[in-house]
Amino acid sequence: MGKRGFASDNNSGVHPAILKALSDANVGHAVGYGDDEWSARAINKFKEHFGNNIDVYFSFNGTGANILSLKTLSCSFNAILCADTAHINVDECGAPEKFTGSKLVPISTPDGKLTPELIKPHLHGFGFEHHSQPGMISITQVTELGTLYTIEEIKAITTLAHEHGMYVHLDGARIANAAAALNKSFKEFTVDAGIDVISFGGTKNGMMFGEAVIFFNPELSKFAKYYRKQSAQLYSKMRYISTQFLAYFEDDLWLKNATHANKMAGLLAEHIEQIPEIKITQKVQANGVFAIIPEELIPILQEEYFFYEWDENRSEVRWMTSFDTEEEDIVNFTKLIKQYFDK
Repeated sequence: MGKRGFASDNNSGVHPAILKALSDANVGHAVGYGDDEWSARAINKFKEHFGNNIDVYFSFNGTGANILSLKTLSCSFNAILCADTAHINVDECGAPEKFTGSKLVPISTPDGKLTPELIKPHLHGFGFEHHSQPGMISITQVTELGTLYTIEEIKAITTLAHEHGMYVHLDGARIANAAAALNKSFKEFTVDAGIDVISFGGTKNGMMFGEAVIFFNPELSKFAKYYRKQSAQLYSKMRYISTQFLAYFEDDLWLKNATHANKMAGLLAEHIEQIPEIKITQKVQANGVFAIIPEELIPILQEEYFFYEWDENRSEVRWMTSFDTEEEDIVNFTKLIKQYFDK
């Protein structure tokens, strides 16, 4: 049995309700490629959360969802602005640039969050054929540094973008953690805040696999089905993605899972704050804790509870909690840290 660590919410298991849904759907035959009853019902569930005027496309994974989102709303001569820590910039092996042909423009931020002030210096060259044309802004909620955009902060970015004829994409790999932390509906900080398209994640919050791309103006997504096929994200047995989303939304399982993961990160931060030799570097607002710890302590801890180094140059690590993290994990982990300093 694999020991629970703090490396990533991708390392967590699959919620029993999701496994049951997969088993229940695994009976008989169903029409492929999304023309099945599970997919139709799942799309209706998304409409309950985001409104009826949306277009939903299921995909295998987050990178695929991001590619589909960006490709559909950009041209190869566009520039896509994002935080320098954005997943599309750091962790997708150049896939967004390869499949969209667009130029990613990473912007340095102190906390993973873009602001109009950070964006404005990059809004130039419009109509000048020698420059990539600024076409999209991509933000992440929850950010890669575990921080949250407020609704007002998102509105400020979307307003600026739309004033310049640009679209805004939201990478929502941890969108459930954001909704739980903000105590807001999905709709309030996405479509109501001016977002044009989101990558809606489920894998990091208890699903086995599967994400959804949601366009808030169906007029903009008329070519999405072709781009999904070209990017190898059209799953033939689509019911195995959509049935997971049905279970995910049933009785607010998504919210229960995300709330628990966030709570565990808060608990971990409380324990860590009692250890003066360790410095937490970012606000703990969702299910991630970033901290600077002694370099020699990292491999000792990793032997028992695996996690990743975030910034080797300053010995900064990232600890992620999940829907299946238990208080015992937190207590034992911080006990191990304290033993190191008590020697």
